[in-house]
Amino acid sequence: MKKKILLLGSGELGKEFVIAAQRIGQTVIAVDSYENAPAMQVAHSFEVINMLDGDALDKIVAKHQPDFIVPEIEAIRTERFYDYEKQGITVVPSAKAANFTMNRKAIRDLAAKELGLRTANYRYATSSEELRKAVSEVGIPCVVKPLMSSSGKGQSTIKTEADIEKAWNYAEEGSRGDIVEVIVEAFVNFNSEITLLTVTQNNNPTLFCAPIGHRQERGDYQESWQPALVSDKDLFEAQDMAEKVTEALGGAGLFGVEFFLTDEGVYFSELSPRPHDTGMVTLAGTQNFNEFELHLRAVLSLPIFEITLEKVGASAVILAGGNSDKPTFSGISKVASLPKTDFRIFGKPTSRPYRRMGVVLTNDSLGTPIENVVEKVKETAKLVTVNL
Repeated sequence: MKKKILLLGSGELGKEFVIAAQRIGQTVIAVDSYENAPAMQVAHSFEVINMLDGDALDKIVAKHQPDFIVPEIEAIRTERFYDYEKQGITVVPSAKAANFTMNRKAIRDLAAKELGLRTANYRYATSSEELRKAVSEVGIPCVVKPLMSSSGKGQSTIKTEADIEKAWNYAEEGSRGDIVEVIVEAFVNFNSEITLLTVTQNNNPTLFCAPIGHRQERGDYQESWQPALVSDKDLFEAQDMAEKVTEALGGAGLFGVEFFLTDEGVYFSELSPRPHDTGMVTLAGTQNFNEFELHLRAVLSLPIFEITLEKVGASAVILAGGNSDKPTFSGISKVASLPKTDFRIFGKPTSRPYRRMGVVLTNDSLGTPIENVVEKVKETAKLVTVNL
């Protein structure tokens, strides 16, 4: 069993996926818009193209004739995926899943209108004038997100009418597509947020990882922990929603499904058809397989009998404080000297303010209070400095 995988997007999540694929003898071509992206450093070969250029994407697919196309980012001409499926190439999880989830509009309408899942009240806008109208309809406070973005880019909260114009400008800057459109969501008064890693299989049942909690700043996660404290009722409701939406999208692979937990119940928030950034906590050894191994095995139709929680764990990001074309790190030896602790340096060739450059990981035995593990990882991450 040796397959050729075309990875579209070569960030830190893609890098861990490539490492998992290399371990079981698969061939990976990593693609991104810039050279020396993290996944390129461990792949068999790489290509540098603008993935929003459909012709350039077609040429790469024709050149390599992959067995699988695995998207890792949003900014891809995903409508081409339907043609690739007709050519006999497997798009992960499916062309439909990639198209729907690369655009918040499609996935939100599927969840709310077709499947009837509980979501925040929402509207769409393609200009600052439309945004102002949408805000008046959903109410203040509300959250504005570009339909195509990731890691919180372009996302902001409107607390007063004075924030509307700033929110539109920020969304324009953070949008990854070639058409700027935003979703405006009524603010959900939630008690906590969770990510439910959901694994769909071609010939076996859908499986769920233990829920992952996380804390965000600027729309991007700062720490994540597993397991999150969730009632049985809320967990069952989240699993039911996750299974419905992933079944509607089709295909095999790991999905990161995000939920708000409120006094009224569980709200569906977002979905990614690939390993999730908050799921990097699984690199701490919390499960029998980490999220990247699960994604790969599902893609290759290798049966996954069960997913077991082995330890409690937490992750905390290492952020850059400014711009550099040769970032270096100090404090790594301090992290390495600590028990039950590990780290990953992503190998990004440049830094900018708040760019995620690495992650610190820690674990402990089952039954350890999760808040203790989270506090440990937060303090440990402070030991690392990104030098500009």
